[in-house]
Amino acid sequence: MANIVQFENVGLRYGAGEETLCDVSFTLRSGQFYFLTGASGAGKTSLLRLLYLSQRPSRGIIRLFGEDAVILPRDRLPGFRRRIGVVFQDFRLIPHLSAADNIALPLRVAGMAELEIARAVREMLAWIGLSERSGARPATLSGGEQQRVAIARAVIARPELLVADEPTGNVDPVMAERLLHLFNSLHRLGTTVVMATHDWHLIDRITGAHHMHLEHGRLVDPEPSEATAPPGVAPRAEPPRSTIVRSGL
Repeated sequence: MANIVQFENVGLRYGAGEETLCDVSFTLRSGQFYFLTGASGAGKTSLLRLLYLSQRPSRGIIRLFGEDAVILPRDRLPGFRRRIGVVFQDFRLIPHLSAADNIALPLRVAGMAELEIARAVREMLAWIGLSERSGARPATLSGGEQQRVAIARAVIARPELLVADEPTGNVDPVMAERLLHLFNSLHRLGTTVVMATHDWHLIDRITGAHHMHLEHGRLVDPEPSEATAPPGVAPRAEPPRSTIVRSGL
């Protein structure tokens, strides 16, 4: 199984302050599902920004799709980013575009023919259960509907890597389960999925999923406390080593 991402001793610092991420090393394998957890401020969003090439590290090595992403020339960034789907925590839908046109954006950027785009968007709207809302603008959609549109936009071009920042954080538990099913469906088609979440209930929902946990900018073995573990689930004093995906483990 090929490696799609490798971090080696990566550090990230904003300005002159302390490092937000410190000595982060891990490997993501093609076609696998990864959960990323950590308290607010632990560095989850910063790590995801490095993954989807919105931020360059202060130090260390990042290999993406087999190439050194740290020294990647700027004129090659758009091509790399088209291989990555991103679901932002705040959706980032284009307000003056309909749900259908928001979903179609990656395909239009890639230069796909409009007839093919229309077919793909129809299928995607049906898949997320929003066929009857295709012409609605984001302001008229509920939070859950906006989230589904954002996910559809991220996955419609079948990215090799899907990065999602707290995609279930603004929806109820029933919708969270439905959205997780959408991610799992894409994972089964071969996409590598990295999903940041604060909800430990979701982690055992994906068979064979891996788990990475950040504390104060460092990757550590995931050990849920009584405050963060799902109700009725005892905290794990020492989780299986196979759940962490740092390099060399």
